[in-house]
Amino acid sequence: MSTATSQTAYNYKVIRQFAVMTVIWGVIGMGLGVFIAAQLVWPELNLNLPWTSFGRLRPLHTNAVIFAFGGCALFATSYYVVQRTCQTRLISDTLAAFTFWGWQAVIVLAVITLPLGYTSSKEYAELEWPIDILLGIVWITYLVVFFGTIVKRKTKHIYVGNWFFGAFIVVTAMLHIVNSMEMPVTLFKSYSMYAGATDAMVQWWYGHNAVGFFLTTGFLGMMYYFVPKQAGRPIYSYRLSIVHFWALITLYIWAGPHHLHYTALPDWAQSLGMAMSLILLAPSWGGMINGMMSLSGAWHKLRSDPILRFLVVSLAFYGMSTFEGPMMAIKTVNALSHYTDWTIGHVHAGALGWVAMISIGSLYHLLPKVFGREQMHSVSLINAHFWLATIGTVLYIASMWVNGITQGLMWRAVNEDGTLTYSFVEALEASHLGYMVRALGGAFFVTGMLLMAYNTFRTVRAAKPAEYEAAALIPAEVAH
Repeated sequence: MSTATSQTAYNYKVIRQFAVMTVIWGVIGMGLGVFIAAQLVWPELNLNLPWTSFGRLRPLHTNAVIFAFGGCALFATSYYVVQRTCQTRLISDTLAAFTFWGWQAVIVLAVITLPLGYTSSKEYAELEWPIDILLGIVWITYLVVFFGTIVKRKTKHIYVGNWFFGAFIVVTAMLHIVNSMEMPVTLFKSYSMYAGATDAMVQWWYGHNAVGFFLTTGFLGMMYYFVPKQAGRPIYSYRLSIVHFWALITLYIWAGPHHLHYTALPDWAQSLGMAMSLILLAPSWGGMINGMMSLSGAWHKLRSDPILRFLVVSLAFYGMSTFEGPMMAIKTVNALSHYTDWTIGHVHAGALGWVAMISIGSLYHLLPKVFGREQMHSVSLINAHFWLATIGTVLYIASMWVNGITQGLMWRAVNEDGTLTYSFVEALEASHLGYMVRALGGAFFVTGMLLMAYNTFRTVRAAKPAEYEAAALIPAEVAH
C-alpha cells in the first residue's frame, strides 16, 4: 500500500489476521474441550500418557479458549472499533503487527509447555515466567497502540465501547503483572512471591477479574458497537451505558473472595466478596437491558438476521450468568455449589453463551467488512451455526446444573450416626449421564465452529486485495 493511501486508510490487515486466527483457535480450543469432556465419560481416552491426561490438557483448553480464541477476538474487534469510531488509522502498524505475532507466539508456547507439565499451577495463569514476561510485553504494546490511537483521534468524542475496551486493557495488564510476580528457579520453574492465604487471595483477585475484565468488560465493548450496528438502531440509553461502565469497573474488582468461601481466607474478606458480588448484579443487568432495548423498533429483524440473533441471545446468556454468579456467591448457596459441576455450568453459561456468541456475531459482522465483501459467503450456514451453538450451550449448562446439584446434595447427605450416606465414587457414578450430555453439547458447539471456519474460508477466498484496500479507506469528509 502506498504512503498516500496509508494516510487515508484504516489498518485492516492486523484485524484480518486476528479475525481469521480467532476462528482457527476457536475450533482448536473448543475441539480440545470436547476431547477432555469425553475423557470424563471414557477415561481410557487419557491414553495412559502424561501429556494427554486430563490434568495436562484441561489448562491448555482454558488458555486456548480464553486467551487464544477470546483474546484474538478482542484484539480484532478493539482495533476495528477504535479506528472506526475515532476515524483514524492505528498509531503504529509496526507495533500492531508485533501484538499479532507476539500473541500467537504466547499461544504456541502455551501449546508446547502445558502438555509437558510446565505450569505455575495458578488458574488461568498457568504459564511459566519466561512466557509471562513475553505476554506482559505484548500486552503493554497493545495498550500503547490502543490509547495512542485514541489520542490521535479525529473525533472529539470517545465512544463508550472504547471506554470498555480501554478499561479491559489497563486492568488486565495490572492483574497479570501483580499475580505473576514469581521467583524463577530454573528456565521452566518458578514459585509465587506470595505465600499461603495471601497467594490464594491474589490469585482469585486475578482469576475473577480475568472473568470480570478480560471476559466481560472487553466483550461489552464489542456489544456496545456491534449490537447497534447490526440492528441499525442507536444504543437505547447512552447515559445508562456510562453509568454501566463506572459501576461495573468500580464493583467487579472486589468480587474475587467469593471463590474462597469456607477457606483460610479471613471471614470479613469472604463476606466483602459476597456483598460486592450481589451489588454487581445491578450494573450487569443495566448493561444487558441497555443492549436488549437497543433493538426497539428492530425486533422483526431477528426473523431474518442470524447475526443479530447471535448478538441478542449472547445478551440473554450474559443476563442469566450474571444473575447466577451473585447467587452462587451467597455463602449458603456456595456451601452446596462449590467444587461441584454447577460451577462448571456457570462458567460455560458465560463462556459459550455470552463470550463465544457475542464474538461469533461480531466476527460475522466484521469479516466481510475487512475483506471488502457485501456479506459472508452463506447466511444459511450462519443460521445453522446459531442453532448448533444455542442447542449445544443449553445441553452443556443444563447437564452441569443437574450434575452439580446432585453432587452437592450427595456429598452433604449423612446417616443418623453421622457417617456419610454416599461415597465419592457413588456421586461420580451418578454424574456419568450428565458428562455424556455435556460432551454432546460441546460437540454441537464445535460443529457450529467448523461451519463458521468453512464460511470464513469461502468468504476470504472470494475477496481480492483491491477490495481489501477499498474497504479500508477512511470516509473523505473526515480524512486529513
